[in-house]
Amino acid sequence: MNRSVSFVLWLIPIVFLIVDLGDQGLLEETTLWFFLVVIILFVGRSIGMLGEGDDGKGEPPQNDRPKWWLQTSLFLLTILTTTWAGAAQAGVDLVREPSRFAVGLPFSVGLLAILGAHELGHYFAARRHGMIVTPPYFIPVPVSLGTFGAFVGLKGRAQNREALFDIAVAGPLAGLIFALPVLGWGLQNSLILKGPTAGNFFRFIGVDVGSSIVLAIVSKLALGSAILEGHRVILNPLALAGWLGILITALNLLPIGQLDGGYISHALLGAKRANAVSIAGLIAVFLLAFFVGSGLLKWAFVIFFVASTRDLLPANDHTGISPGRTVLGYFALALLLLILLPVPGSFYPALRIHPYT
Repeated sequence: MNRSVSFVLWLIPIVFLIVDLGDQGLLEETTLWFFLVVIILFVGRSIGMLGEGDDGKGEPPQNDRPKWWLQTSLFLLTILTTTWAGAAQAGVDLVREPSRFAVGLPFSVGLLAILGAHELGHYFAARRHGMIVTPPYFIPVPVSLGTFGAFVGLKGRAQNREALFDIAVAGPLAGLIFALPVLGWGLQNSLILKGPTAGNFFRFIGVDVGSSIVLAIVSKLALGSAILEGHRVILNPLALAGWLGILITALNLLPIGQLDGGYISHALLGAKRANAVSIAGLIAVFLLAFFVGSGLLKWAFVIFFVASTRDLLPANDHTGISPGRTVLGYFALALLLLILLPVPGSFYPALRIHPYT
């Protein structure tokens, strides 16, 4: 990513922060997430988690041994934090009731299986192309979902755009292979609301099955005719893990910077056009966050800091990718739309989903 593109990417969130200075509540809500992400990415660069572990010329570093002690410690801590988060979703405080830790395990196991599959997809694809790559680093945090995800450390640059594409697309597809059945299994034990939402459900997350085309399809397969009785579902912890895994897949498929979708876009379009798409995509994310909902702003900053880190062009950035990879690439970007776009209201009867009331 050249300096002018990096400058524009860094300028975008600064402009939005300046415009938003008058709304103290929004900035206050975002501050914790903002600094946590900064610290994580700083540490990530220091230990080579984010592809920064090279000599600036694309050559792998001399010390490329896996940091097993660090990876194992982070993974164990992430099990604890995600188990705590899962129990909290069910209304259990593990600090006061540690003996009830099993309540949080479905969420923890489901989410970590999806995240692990995603990163191992990158790992094995990179190994297949002869790149030096570390096992996953999981990121535990004592807030929200209990984790900021996971990363693998790629050392050096991809040989060509086909290798870049294979490594990028393998993660989201592998994660989705796990996320879809986890969501379906969890939905079978979730609660369909047939009337006004009861007040005692405030601890859980309710979603409209029509809020995403993918969610509607999985809900129809898992619940069958039951969703004719109601279109809003209170997700149990396992279903919540699956749905979050699908949303994380969508986040990674955004065609921005160093996100998987950014690399897929680079492989499909080349560096120049991919950079233009990346800038447009990041502006769109911040506009959406700024005008649609303040809660999205923290995720816009997460996307910004992950996506705007320095990347290296493939050793051969002139040769395109095969027709099969091109089709798969556009299919992956189509998945992004299927996850993010809601079901049109006129399609509810065709899908046999309970209509809005």
